[in-house]
Amino acid sequence: MSYSIEDLKYLMARLRDPDTGCPWDTKQTFASIVPHTIEEAYEVADAIEQEDFPHLKDELGDLLFQVIFYARMGEETGHFEFDGIVDHLVRKLVRRHPHVFPGGTLESRIDPDNRPDEAWIKESWERIKAEERAEKPVAETPASRLDGIARTLPAMARAEKLQRRAARHGFDWPDIGPVFDKLHEEIDELKEAWQMAEAGTGDLDAVEDELGDLLFVCVNLARFLKVNPEQALKRTNHKFDARFRAIERVLEKEGRNLDEETLEALDAVWQSVKGVEKE
Repeated sequence: MSYSIEDLKYLMARLRDPDTGCPWDTKQTFASIVPHTIEEAYEVADAIEQEDFPHLKDELGDLLFQVIFYARMGEETGHFEFDGIVDHLVRKLVRRHPHVFPGGTLESRIDPDNRPDEAWIKESWERIKAEERAEKPVAETPASRLDGIARTLPAMARAEKLQRRAARHGFDWPDIGPVFDKLHEEIDELKEAWQMAEAGTGDLDAVEDELGDLLFVCVNLARFLKVNPEQALKRTNHKFDARFRAIERVLEKEGRNLDEETLEALDAVWQSVKGVEKE
């Protein structure tokens, strides 16, 4: 016997039952669940990065449970329910893929000998998303071409999305040269803000502000280099992790205590570890 999505929905309803459900589950709200959702999404990404597919199956189940949890709370409050989420999603994806569903229905099919190119598909996707944004209820704040970019995204991911959206409307550097110039400019401004803070004529807020500007330019540089900044930093994190662990192994093998070594001695081992990597 295999359980179905209907069984999962029933299980969630039981967990949320105010009389016989789980005390922890019944007291949760939309806001309280958000940190768990973010954590589960990162665990899915981690399993994929490690190519741990048996574990990925488990993590995807945990992420699906988050959706079911929100759907149940939505049903309880009268905002929405799971079937409505699925219906809205399918309709949206059919609408956004006219190159697959030309008739605007799930059953319609495109002529395989007359498929549009990638440029047309990208233009169509952006146009349809812009139309969807225009159809949304008017907010209290003025509409912006940056609307729809979630404020709760990780800062680096949001920076990239903001830049890409602005670039589509002509607000962008003409080429990579000025980006490098801006990078050096921001480094100088950060250094100046730090020196002022150290001298007591500035504050850490200014340092944080300038550091943010520097990171924002780094994301811009990554965009021009066609490099995913998050992936680049993850690679460096992995590299640092591996090298530091290698230092620990070398010192342990030699009977040395890492915490008692000088920076110069540790750097020498670091350089030897890097040398081994290149062999």
